Amino acid sequence: MPLGNTATRYGGVAKTFHWLTALLILTALPLGVIANGAPFETDAEIARKIWLFSLHKTVGVTAFFVALARIAWALTQPKPAALHPDRRFETRLAETVHWLLYASLVLVPLSGWLHHAAATGFAPIWWPFGQTLPFVPQSAAVANFFAGLHFVFTKVLAASVILHIAGALKHALVDKDATLRRMLPGTVAIPDTPPPQSSRTPILTAAALYLVALALGTLIGLQADRPPASSDAAQSTQTAPRWIVETGTLEVAIMPQGGTLSGGFGSWSADITFDPDAPGDRVGQVFVTVLVPSLGLGTVTAQALGPDFLDAALYPTAEYSAEILRANGAYAASGTLTVKGKSAPATLPFTVEIDGDIATLLGETVLDRRSFGIGDGYADESTLAFPVTVRISLTARRDG
Repeated sequence: MPLGNTATRYGGVAKTFHWLTALLILTALPLGVIANGAPFETDAEIARKIWLFSLHKTVGVTAFFVALARIAWALTQPKPAALHPDRRFETRLAETVHWLLYASLVLVPLSGWLHHAAATGFAPIWWPFGQTLPFVPQSAAVANFFAGLHFVFTKVLAASVILHIAGALKHALVDKDATLRRMLPGTVAIPDTPPPQSSRTPILTAAALYLVALALGTLIGLQADRPPASSDAAQSTQTAPRWIVETGTLEVAIMPQGGTLSGGFGSWSADITFDPDAPGDRVGQVFVTVLVPSLGLGTVTAQALGPDFLDAALYPTAEYSAEILRANGAYAASGTLTVKGKSAPATLPFTVEIDGDIATLLGETVLDRRSFGIGDGYADESTLAFPVTVRISLTARRDG
């Protein structure tokens, strides 16, 4: 079997790319569905969910590079002619689906990879080149944008795969021709076919469909919940520089009977604007999104994530939106914290040291768990104290 294509047959390299791509895509798609639906109430379930997402992401990134190599090879090869060029509608529909598949094989894993790079550390990709990407800030807004695109693009990919498989089965079972067999190993007899007629309709149709998908994904990404900023804060955001979080920890400490128990959240993102030289008291704004199931709290993690406390299955994210104010020679973020669907005022005093374009921040505050309906069944402090200590430390780089 020759390695390259001819005017009527696919070569060995094209066949290998085709079936390798099929294996990766038909693995990544169900993995994403399973990972999204996996429970995360116990330590074991959380670990399994993270493992599933890591596998899904790693397979997706692999599919991205395989797709690039496949497209590069296809550009150097002749495309075998359709076996039924007289069936114009069917032929152009098949070509449209092929264009949608080629676009999806690049855009679906790329949008997922960009979403991962903009988020903060949940379910790492298993490869040695790090979890971030150049020019992609770790930002809740950026992560939500690419999450919206990834959500819509995966639906285009799934529809294209279904149509592609349906077409192949029609050729094999109804038409009983060699369309599917010529993509299988070995050599098959191909009848003489007239040269293909060039048409821009399929690629233009595919491009139009992807423009619709792009618009829909953008709309979904931009509609992510975010409290509206006040006019003063909005004006400050326009002028204050943005800061990209490079490393950081978000720790909590509770006081059960007989001591103190500390832990932290493994996945969170912060969108920060801050200008220490700004006139007046308002010097910036911050918006934090926390993935609640990423909490680690030792042996009580499962209980803390359960319905009596954080209820992570029903409320998987917590959000904090605040203005940054000068406060007694230091700073404080003053705003609203939403946990378990309940919002309450929260102020976080912090100190910051700036060295060139790098800022190091340390902050600590104490919250009352009753403000968020956490542990309502523990109405007194004999078993679990009301105060919860929150500590944050991070290193951020000035953007641009």
